[in-house]
Amino acid sequence: MNRRFFLHKLSLAGAPLLALPLLSFGNRVTPKVGRLKFITASDGHWGQPGTDYETSHRDLIEAIHRENGVDFVLFNGDLIHDDPKLLPEVKSVYDQLQVPYYLTRGNHDRVPAADFLRVMGQPTNHAFLAKDDVGGIILDCSNEKGEYRCVDLELAKNLLDNYASLSHVFVFVHISQNDWTRHGIDCKPLLELLASYPAVRSTFHGHDHDVDGQMIYRDKPFLWSGHFGGSWGNPFPSYRVCEVGEDGKASTYLKTVKDGTILNAHSL
Repeated sequence: MNRRFFLHKLSLAGAPLLALPLLSFGNRVTPKVGRLKFITASDGHWGQPGTDYETSHRDLIEAIHRENGVDFVLFNGDLIHDDPKLLPEVKSVYDQLQVPYYLTRGNHDRVPAADFLRVMGQPTNHAFLAKDDVGGIILDCSNEKGEYRCVDLELAKNLLDNYASLSHVFVFVHISQNDWTRHGIDCKPLLELLASYPAVRSTFHGHDHDVDGQMIYRDKPFLWSGHFGGSWGNPFPSYRVCEVGEDGKASTYLKTVKDGTILNAHSL
């Protein structure tokens, strides 16, 4: 298989970065006793012309329903493809899920934040308590024009402060806030902020359809899940599973939508 990982715009000289694209090919890294399990998938691009977006969404929903013990699903941006009228349509698809779901706004989700809240029932920046003392933080990095933006650092800090006492915090941002991928942007102050909170276990990105591995910044993992829709990227639609065990250990693995093949796995 011809796999491309983080080779665009990547320079490690003098930077606290470590490229770890593949740690455990084909191996399932899961806790013995499950405490929390969630799925993150990105870039469905509902409504994109020339793509079979209805099938790609149906296949993902079916793959999620084949998973056992899922506590929530996070759709990490580019829910639709540019046209605001598509947002209620994709919501009706997500509503078929049998578990709670959360959303980030991507650069192709070109609706104002107020409309996003009205239609989807969730703000573009917020935090949620997933289970017990495990929380999630969603940070917005675009707008109705589709611009690539740094997240609001003051808002991010407030959310992180509120969840600092939790055992695990997972952060979700559509666009990479570092330019270590071809479509990332240089917002390293967020990386420094995340690194200062011990509770933050990992950050999940979408946006880069051809990236599905892991990067490390000051011991904090940053992960991608490829894509499950859209017109470009890796040839295998995929989604990422993350699990936390009762022992506090966390792990993640990337799976194909088609048949659940595990493509890579990482301990967090």
